[in-house]
Amino acid sequence: MKQVQKPKKPIIFYYVIALIVILLLNLLLFPRLLEPKVTEVDYGKFLQMVDNNEISEVQIQSNEIIFSDKSSPANYYKTGVMNDYKLVDRLYEAGITEFGTPIIEQMSPLMEFLLTWVIPIVVMVALGQWLMKRMTSKMMGGMGNAMSFGKSNAKVYVQSETGIKFADVAGEDEAKEILQEIVDFLHNPKKYEEIGAKMPKGALLVGPPGTGKTLLAKAVAGEANVPFFSISGSEFVEMFVGMGAAKVRDLFQQANEKAPCIVFIDEIDTVGKKRDGGGFSGNDEREQTLNQLLAEMDGFDGKKGVVILAATNRPDSLDPALLRPGRFDRRVPVELPDLQGREDILKVHAKNVLLDDTVDFEAIALATSGAVGSDLANMINEAAILAVKKGRKAVSQKDLEESVEVVLVGKEKKDRILSKQERRIVSYHEVGHALVNALQKDAEPVQKITIVPRTMGALGYVMQVPEEEKYLNTKKELEAMLVGYLGGRAAEEIVFDTVTTGAANDIEQATKVARAMITQYGMSEKFGLMGLATQENQYLSGRAVLNCGDDTATEIDHEVMKLLHHSYEEAKRILGSHRTEMDKIAEYLIRKETITGKEFMKILRAVQQGLDIPEDLDDLVLSEDEKEVSNKQDIEMIAENNETAKSTESVQFRPEISGQELTEDMQASEKTEESAQTTDSDHAETEEKPGSQA
Repeated sequence: MKQVQKPKKPIIFYYVIALIVILLLNLLLFPRLLEPKVTEVDYGKFLQMVDNNEISEVQIQSNEIIFSDKSSPANYYKTGVMNDYKLVDRLYEAGITEFGTPIIEQMSPLMEFLLTWVIPIVVMVALGQWLMKRMTSKMMGGMGNAMSFGKSNAKVYVQSETGIKFADVAGEDEAKEILQEIVDFLHNPKKYEEIGAKMPKGALLVGPPGTGKTLLAKAVAGEANVPFFSISGSEFVEMFVGMGAAKVRDLFQQANEKAPCIVFIDEIDTVGKKRDGGGFSGNDEREQTLNQLLAEMDGFDGKKGVVILAATNRPDSLDPALLRPGRFDRRVPVELPDLQGREDILKVHAKNVLLDDTVDFEAIALATSGAVGSDLANMINEAAILAVKKGRKAVSQKDLEESVEVVLVGKEKKDRILSKQERRIVSYHEVGHALVNALQKDAEPVQKITIVPRTMGALGYVMQVPEEEKYLNTKKELEAMLVGYLGGRAAEEIVFDTVTTGAANDIEQATKVARAMITQYGMSEKFGLMGLATQENQYLSGRAVLNCGDDTATEIDHEVMKLLHHSYEEAKRILGSHRTEMDKIAEYLIRKETITGKEFMKILRAVQQGLDIPEDLDDLVLSEDEKEVSNKQDIEMIAENNETAKSTESVQFRPEISGQELTEDMQASEKTEESAQTTDSDHAETEEKPGSQA
């Protein structure tokens, strides 16, 4: 039999019970607790104390007499009232001057009713309501009143609050041009309607993290001077099914009421992911939210002037129904800034920073290839902090260059002391990178060599800065890059006859480039123009996924091994034929710890001319025809000499090696590697940054 539960009593019942309890306490308990202790005596005792002059104060009331003695603290007594007409005379004769009858003032009946009933009830009800809200909010996990579940918590900005214009956004001229049309549409809708053009319902901003997608959306709102609704995609996701969809409905309802306006949904991939075809996704809430979003974007009238802006760095994960025209009519790419874009971004962020005359933003922009707007802003801020630490009033070019290194490879780790042997190994490793790059015609020039450990794990690095911005790489340039990556490992083997863990990151980067050459760039003679890999998460990891069978994947591995083996042999050949130069530069680097690209090329030229290397390079005098030669020209001339010597070099590497032979060679190399002593595990964890080699 089903158990019948008693209905719960209304909350007003408990309010009434609490009120009655408080009134009884006020009437019965509290007065007795608060009043002083009074001893009851007879009238004779009272007269006796009066005659003995023991009383200090008397108060005569209608039905009793209350009096106190002269002790400290005073004791209080009371007695009944007698028909004693001589009482006043007796008190006066006894010297008691403080006696009398209290004057009772009548309170207004209305005030008495308010103080007695109305105010206590109001206080009790208000206190109870407040306690109920606090308890409800805690029980519901901070979600508050259940009636607000379906309300959108989008932040509304106006132009005066954002204060961001297109002038505050640099490096994304193409994206600004596309969004400028939307702004113009909001300002002048009639000229578009006259010709029959319709306002775009939505624009999707896609690009890597830190490129300024959210900033662009705020700039659109600032330029358009219309209400700007900003909400994150994660705010639609709720614990209860249907709440996200209710928030979407409320958001679009508010937007329609305040049209023309802009609705910005940041990280839309949170709710806009592709729906599973099987129907067993296990997340009905997310799918309902997405379905509601699709329905709302289809349903609202574009003529009202409601524009939907969304940002994501995972466009490949979005549902195709969300990307079609009619919902998001435009896809605005916000890509990595080019050379001019990086320079403009640096100037924008440096507007409020004091700079001296040495600052050259073009040189900094050239050295920061691959950096996004947030990285560049961080570099400007780091440069300002460095200037303050060094006691300067303005930021110099040296501060900016140091800030680039701080952002890319970390701060100098001064507390890490390397042993003498480890310093030699690291020095030869870095000189191997630099020398191989300098002796190749298609390599980028060396900007700096250092063996000072950094906080991101590098025990040393070589910074290379291109002479100009490049968007394409030739096959020869990629091959030269591979040889440059493996130059450090080759130097270790030539000089110390062993290898260390310091080349772990170099090998990783070289393998990545070699695999891309074969699977994506069609630079393999065996596979030709066949595409063997596809790129996933273009704007995030950029990981390449093989699109081939297992047998082909094995052959790809053999081709990668052949290419890396050829590059490693070439690096050993170059360094073996220039052993003297490598020794001299490494010795100087051990003493100085850091040398610039110009100092490196000057030492290389001096060694080739048979000159001794002084402690101060300013004392080094080269021949007259070598004084005014630029760094780039140096590399080209030295590289040409190297190419000429290559044909007569005694060290020959095999142009073709079978996969089996190469595997045997690598197994032998692994045995040698296992017997080697590791220098530093952190060196193996060096994070590769743009324009540097560890």
